[in-house]
Amino acid sequence: MITIYSITSLILAYLLGSIPTAVWIGQAFYKVDVREYGSGNAGATNTFRVLGKKAGIPVMLIDILKGFTATNLAYLSILGMPSAVDSHSVVFTNYELALGITAVMGHLFPIFAGFRGGKGVATLFGMVLAVHLQAALLCVIVFIVILLLTKYVSLSSIVASFTYLIGVTFVFPVSVRSVVIYGMCICVLILVTHQKNIERLLHGRESKVNLFKKKVASV
Repeated sequence: MITIYSITSLILAYLLGSIPTAVWIGQAFYKVDVREYGSGNAGATNTFRVLGKKAGIPVMLIDILKGFTATNLAYLSILGMPSAVDSHSVVFTNYELALGITAVMGHLFPIFAGFRGGKGVATLFGMVLAVHLQAALLCVIVFIVILLLTKYVSLSSIVASFTYLIGVTFVFPVSVRSVVIYGMCICVLILVTHQKNIERLLHGRESKVNLFKKKVASV
């Protein structure tokens, strides 16, 4: 059922996702548009690469918060039809997914930054946190392990995305089929948005990120 609450929350989800954290922080504190350097993406990974961890960490945390907050706007739907929707229903879960995906689209195509955004990994993770906490924590563990072993953020993101699908399918099996379908979509989206990274990985040209090394931006 479409209500004024559901329409409003979808619009808010897109606007939240559209907040170009990397662009605004880069321009406000470093006088740099991160999209003009590194990979050209307005995301946490490129911010780490271009401006270092002092800029990258806040960007990453805010982008995660964008996805988490947007997904939880689903609780507005309960205001519109409390008798038809509760936080444990299939309808509610599907609406959470719709809001989270809307926020991710906002991050990929932000209205506040000329529709030139990032790859949506951090915002996707915020969405996963809201939808399935256990699977999200499993993804974090796998992401950190792969990153420490390889120092490739892109590879860590790809492996973590498949970990989520495995998590909701086998480790923490869910009863709502759309959550599994969403996991499949995450894998496809990550592969599509990381095509150039995959090519560089295969040819040994992908940039590594050392979170423990102080970054001095030369831009």
